Amino acid sequence: MPEHDLAPAHAEDRRRLGAGPVARVARPVTEYERGGDQLAAPPERDDSTGAREPPVPGRGLVVRPQHEHPTALDGARAAGEEVRRRPVVAAIQRLRPRSHHLFGRRGAFTAAPCKHGDEKNESQGAGQGGSYTRSAMDFELSPEQREIQALARDVARTEIEPHAATWDREHGFPRELLPKLGELGLMGVCVPEEYGGAGADFVSYVLVLEELSRADAGVGVTVAVHTSAATLPILTFGSEEQRARFVPALARGDAIGAFALTESGAGSDAGSLRTRADADGAGWRLTGSKQWITNGAFGGTIVLFARTDPEVSGASGVSAFLIDGGDVQVTREEEKLGLNSSSTVDLVLDGVPVERDRLLHELGKGFSVAMATLDGGRIGIAAQALGIAQAAYDVAREYALERRQFGKRIADFQAIQWKLADMSLEIDAARLLVYRAAWRKQAGLAHTEEGAKAKLYASEMARRQTAEAIQILGGYGYTKEFPVERYYRDAKITEIYEGTSEIQRLVIARSILGLKQEALASG
Repeated sequence: MPEHDLAPAHAEDRRRLGAGPVARVARPVTEYERGGDQLAAPPERDDSTGAREPPVPGRGLVVRPQHEHPTALDGARAAGEEVRRRPVVAAIQRLRPRSHHLFGRRGAFTAAPCKHGDEKNESQGAGQGGSYTRSAMDFELSPEQREIQALARDVARTEIEPHAATWDREHGFPRELLPKLGELGLMGVCVPEEYGGAGADFVSYVLVLEELSRADAGVGVTVAVHTSAATLPILTFGSEEQRARFVPALARGDAIGAFALTESGAGSDAGSLRTRADADGAGWRLTGSKQWITNGAFGGTIVLFARTDPEVSGASGVSAFLIDGGDVQVTREEEKLGLNSSSTVDLVLDGVPVERDRLLHELGKGFSVAMATLDGGRIGIAAQALGIAQAAYDVAREYALERRQFGKRIADFQAIQWKLADMSLEIDAARLLVYRAAWRKQAGLAHTEEGAKAKLYASEMARRQTAEAIQILGGYGYTKEFPVERYYRDAKITEIYEGTSEIQRLVIARSILGLKQEALASG
C-alpha cells in the first residue's frame, strides 16, 4: 500500500506489538526472512555528530520491533543466549495502475498509454539495487490486453477475413473500413485519450496488428504504417499545436497517415535522399519524388523527409515535414507480389509550399525522426509477420486433421507432425521476441536491437512456415481455393520493407559489438 497509508492502517497493530519506527527494505523479502527477525531493517545510523542517516530507498516497507538492533541480536546468538522473537508487521508498497477507459462498448480497462518521450537507460529500467530486485517475469497478457486482443480478433473475423481473398484479387479494400476501425479505437490503439485515441499501451497495439494481419496482412500494414510511421512520430516529436491539429483525426480514422522516406536512389541508404526543401519567405517549397509509399494515395497526413541544407551531404541535412496528401501527386500504383489489398504508390512534389509550422521536430533533425520511427515500426512489421504465420499454421493444422491418405489422417504421419511441431515452435519463439520488443518500447527502454531481432526472426520465420503450410496442403496449397498461397506471398515483403533482413543483421551486429551506428533505414 502507499507509504502514507501505512501508519493509520496498522496503528492498532503497531501499538499492540510495541513496534518501532518504519524502515525501508532495499530488496525483496525472502520466504526465510519472513519467518524470522531478519526481516527487521537496520535502524537509522547515529554518528558522533548526532546526524542520522535516512533509510535506504527500497521496494518494501517494514515495521521493526522496538529495542531490537540486528547487531545486538548477532552478538546474543554468538554468546549462545536465547533471544525472544517478536512478531513483525510488514506492508508492501505497490504502484496503483493508471486507469483508462478503452473501447467504451466493451468495458473499462486499465492500461498505461504509449510512452512518447525520451528512453530510459538500462539502469533506470532495472530499478534500485540491481537486476535481481526486479519483479518476477510474467509471460501472460493482462486482462485489459486480452480484452483488446479479443476485440481485434472479433472484428478481423467478421469484417475482414471473409473478404480478404476478394480484396486480394481486386487489389484493394473499401476505404470505409478504416473509419469503422477508428470507431472501435483500432486506428489509435496506443494514442492517448486526450488526442482521440484509446489510451492503451504499445503491447496492446502490437496485439491488434497481429490479429488484423492474421485476417488480411494488407489491412494490417495499412494500420501499422498509419499508426507507427505517421501518428506516433507526431506525438513524439511534434509541438503541442501539431499534436492537437493532426493526431485526433488520425486516431479516429478520419485521416490516414503515410510515411514518405524512400526514393528510387535512396532505399537502405536513406541518407542519400534528393527531395529538396528550398527555403522561401514563408517556409519552404518541396521538390522531388518518393517511391513505394504505403497509404500515399489516401490523401491524409504524410510525414515526409526532404533535404533542407543542400550544402550538407548525408543524413545531417535532412528535415521532416507534415504534408497534406492532397498537395502531392500520385504517379503510379504499384503491382505487387502480395499485400494486394494495401495501396503502395509513387509520389511527386513539384514546388509544394510548406509553412514553417509544418516542420516536424528541429531543422536538420529529420533523420533522427526517421530512425526513431523505424525502430518502433519494425516491431509492428514483426507483429504483422507473426499474424501471417499464425494464420498459415491454423489452416495447415486443421487441414492435417481432416485430410486422409492411406486410410488415416495425414496428421497421424510423423512427417506432417514434425512440420506442425516446427511451425508451432518458431511461431512461439517469434511471439516472445515481438512481445519483448514491444514491452521495452512501452517501458521507455532502448529497443533498437530488440526490434531488429524481432523483425528479422519473425519475417524469415513467416516466409519459411507459410511455405511449409503450402507443403502440408500439397496441390491444394498451390491453388487459390485455400488462403495459404496468399499468406506465402504476403509474408515475403516483411523481409524487405522497414529495413531488409540484411539491414537488420547490420543493426544487431553493430549493437552487440558496440560499433558506430551508420545511416541505415528502409528499402
